[in-house]
Amino acid sequence: MKAKHFFQLVALSTLWGASFMLIRIASPVLGPNVLAALRIGMATLTLTALMRLMRHNWPRGHWRELALIGLLSVALPFSLFAWAALYLPSGYSALLNSTAVVFGMLASAWFKEDTITTRKLMGCVFGFSGVGLIVGLGPVELSTQVVLAALACVAASACYGISTPLMKRALSRMQPLQIACGLHAAALLMLVPGAAWSWPGAQFTPAALMAVAIMGVVTSGIAYWLHLRILVAVSPVAAMSPIFMIPVFGVAWGNLFLGEKLGTGLFAGGALVLLASALITGFSPWQRWLDLADAKP
Repeated sequence: MKAKHFFQLVALSTLWGASFMLIRIASPVLGPNVLAALRIGMATLTLTALMRLMRHNWPRGHWRELALIGLLSVALPFSLFAWAALYLPSGYSALLNSTAVVFGMLASAWFKEDTITTRKLMGCVFGFSGVGLIVGLGPVELSTQVVLAALACVAASACYGISTPLMKRALSRMQPLQIACGLHAAALLMLVPGAAWSWPGAQFTPAALMAVAIMGVVTSGIAYWLHLRILVAVSPVAAMSPIFMIPVFGVAWGNLFLGEKLGTGLFAGGALVLLASALITGFSPWQRWLDLADAKP
C-alpha cells in the first residue's frame, strides 16, 4: 500500500470515529429509523449532485448488485448502530465496530479477494489488544438492552466486513461514484417505510438535524465515495484497516463533546492500533528508508 492511501485511510477514520458521537446525539431524539433514513437520504442527495457535476450515468443495469451491497454496507449497519446508540456510549459502539476487520478478512479470503497471512492475524491480535486498552470508558450497567445493543454492533460490523469484498468486485464494473450513489439510493428505498412509521414520534431538534447533515453529507456521502476510490488501489482488508483506528477517535470525540469518560489506556491502545493497521495494510513508515538503504552500493 502506498503511503498516500494509508494516510487517506487514517483521515477517513477520524471522520467515521466522529459519526458514532453524532449518532449518539441524534438517535435518542429522532429515533433509529428516522435517523438512518435521513442520513442516507442526505448522502444520496450529495452523491447525486456529484454525479451530475461529474457527468456520470446511473448504473441502472446493476441495481440488484447495488441493492445487496446497499443492504449490507448501509441500510442494516446504519439502522443497527442507530438503535444501539440508545443504550451504549459512542466509544463502545466504535470499539465493537473494529470486529469488522475480522469478518472482512474472512470474507475476502472466501471470495478469493485476499489471503490470510500470519502478519494479518498478528495485526488483528494487536488491534483487539489496543481497543481492549481503550475500553476504560467507565462501567456500563449490564442489562438485556445493553447486551442486545452490543450484539447489534457486532452484527452491523459483520455486515461491513462481508460487504467490502463485494464492493471490490463491483469496482471492476462500475465507477466508485456510481457505486456509492447507487447503493445509498437503494438503501434509502429500503428504509423509507420504517422511517414513515416512526416519523410522528421524532423530535427534530437543531442539534440532531445538524448531526444528520454532517453524517449525510460528509461521513456517509463524500467519505464513502473517497473510501471506494481508495478501494480501487488496495485490497479489501487493507481498505478496512482504519476500522482499528476508529475507536481512538470515537472515544476522543465522545469524551470531548459528550463527556464520556476517557480511559488511561487510550494512548497505549492507540499505539497498538496504529501498529495493527500497519501490519494489516503492509504499510510501514520506515519502508522507504529501508528501500533506500538496500539500494546503496
